Amino acid sequence: MDLSYNPEYESFRDEVRGFITANRHLAPKGAGRASRPSPESVVWQKLLIRHGYTARTIPREYGGFGADPDILKSRIIAEEFAHAGVPGGLANQGISMLVPTLLELGTEEQKRRWIEPTLAGDVVWCQGYSEPGAGSDLASLKTSARIENGEFVINGQKIWTSTAKEADMIFCLVRTEGDAAKHRGISYLIFSMQTPGIEVRPLKTMTGNAEFNEIFFTDVRVPIDQIVGQRGQGWFVANATLGHERGMLGDPDALENRLLALIDLMRQEQVDGHRVIDLPAFRDRLGSLQAEVAAMKYNGMRVLSSQIKGEPGGMAKLIVKLQACELAHQISALAIDALGELGLLYHGSPHERAHGSWQWNYMFQLGLIIGGGTAQIQKNIISERGLNMPREPRLASQGER
Repeated sequence: MDLSYNPEYESFRDEVRGFITANRHLAPKGAGRASRPSPESVVWQKLLIRHGYTARTIPREYGGFGADPDILKSRIIAEEFAHAGVPGGLANQGISMLVPTLLELGTEEQKRRWIEPTLAGDVVWCQGYSEPGAGSDLASLKTSARIENGEFVINGQKIWTSTAKEADMIFCLVRTEGDAAKHRGISYLIFSMQTPGIEVRPLKTMTGNAEFNEIFFTDVRVPIDQIVGQRGQGWFVANATLGHERGMLGDPDALENRLLALIDLMRQEQVDGHRVIDLPAFRDRLGSLQAEVAAMKYNGMRVLSSQIKGEPGGMAKLIVKLQACELAHQISALAIDALGELGLLYHGSPHERAHGSWQWNYMFQLGLIIGGGTAQIQKNIISERGLNMPREPRLASQGER
């Protein structure tokens, strides 16, 4: 079996390497966990778009590069940026979740108004989905919107809302048809976070930082044309976004970047004069993780192939979020163990490594096993939709699913 690339792709790889060599000094340093891209990150993002190294297949009229889908070229870009230790394009709720939703279901006006500034990093979005009484059972949401003088008037609360404190805009699920079945009475609205009546309160997590927020809506007025899809069809739109969210959380390129960082760490750290990577117990764990990351990478290519062909993706797509979030946590866990007693450090110690990012990632990634759809919910989805196992019986009082 010949797994080598043909001359066209080898030439493209040389092109990517040349770009990185010529421009890596412009790449942002230490953007890290910032919810809003730094000015340097925005400049880098726009440079990558112009050369087709991010937003590659998004049409030019909406601010993308406009290339035809090519799995191998996408793979080469990811590999070269990862191995060079240079950040690729931005990935956030607006770029990774809302943009593909608008491309699929938005109006032409919505596409032209929002996709380009979102891709460029000029507009930051948050997602208004979960509520105190509607997490895993999202369709039970209570935040409501009534029509008054040609506007939606929104009242209610959202929780676990990432980036809400920094966001310019929100895509939000609200109940507009109070007498409809719970899955059929929801609408998907987009509006400014500066709209009067919105209050944001940060929520500190086990990372020690306020990673999430709760939002309160009091008579928030939104023009009726700021809806994606039709009234009462928000559940359909929301599920499209959730599919893209699972893809974002299960990004195999991000996993490969973390694995390469782990390998560098294990080469540098020592125990009794021996590099951690040379110790059999640690090396065996690393080898296992390398195999799983490789499997995720090639599964990602399978999913991308299905998307290009317009196929649903099947089991390959369903396992992505569950497997990737657990694997990301395992990578950070090995890093913590490789650090030994230094793995206990967190903030402010002169002996901490990578500014405490391994400790932060360990705690944050543990939360992601719950966030974006818990591991238990993901297993239910896999069993019901992927393996065609019977659904759990539902009581009549629970309403239509």
